[in-house]
Amino acid sequence: MKPPPFDYHAPRSLGEALDALAGAGEHGKVLAGGQSLIPMLNMRLAAPAHLVDINRLSELATLDVEPGGVRVGALARHAQVERSERVAAVQPLLREALRLVAHPVIRNRGTVVGSLAHADPAAELPAVLALLGGSVRLARPGVTRDVPAADFFVGPLESAVESGELAVSAFFPALLPRSGTAFREVARRHGDYALAGIAALVRLDDDLRIISATVACVSVGPVPVVVDVTAACGHRPPATADWASAARAVQDRVDPETDIHATADYRRHLTGVLAEQALRDAAREATGA
Repeated sequence: MKPPPFDYHAPRSLGEALDALAGAGEHGKVLAGGQSLIPMLNMRLAAPAHLVDINRLSELATLDVEPGGVRVGALARHAQVERSERVAAVQPLLREALRLVAHPVIRNRGTVVGSLAHADPAAELPAVLALLGGSVRLARPGVTRDVPAADFFVGPLESAVESGELAVSAFFPALLPRSGTAFREVARRHGDYALAGIAALVRLDDDLRIISATVACVSVGPVPVVVDVTAACGHRPPATADWASAARAVQDRVDPETDIHATADYRRHLTGVLAEQALRDAAREATGA
């Protein structure tokens, strides 16, 4: 299959890219990794009149790691972020989630920011950004804005990126002291989209009691579903927490759909099982065990 015809733009600077997108408006698409866009073009699920290829913009291939978090540029590949020891030291959940994204050949080309902008509720990275309370930086000529994760994911394959805007970076906050994270998912085959998945974050106080426990759910709603389960398991040492009750609270919040891969009931069941496992793993990491 072949894509529909389009005008191809190959800007040499960020300014040129923003001008091209501004001129294209709602008829423009951005090409970075292309691991989602190219198949959509070939299957005629997308038919932009203008394709803006940003792969020559080395200024966007950045990976800035600071004590407060990780800022990932629009051309930073999955593999680059996954393999960075500095990233793993500041926010280990990124590496854990990226190892579940498709296959190495995809991760060598696909981009973190592109995955976020694609806004697939079955993808791992939107759940990570939502769980951590990160943000995406959007730009148009003369204007930039930071959109928090809670407002960025609008619906299935819909994000807050407006016509003429470019997602130039994403920010993932650092893991705080006495905190732990985990990512669990079930897929029919390794590298497939998950039937259900859970990213978990648990924080402890100085006495190693739970002060917050939160999960973000994958593949069970139109956007990543974030659930605070602190009330079900908080203010106790992890060894005595009622993780099963927390898992049931997560199941009560999700609204999966039946499709050719799994029934809604099965996805809800998986979500509960994975939530309990991921919360236990995150709490164990927080205690340093």
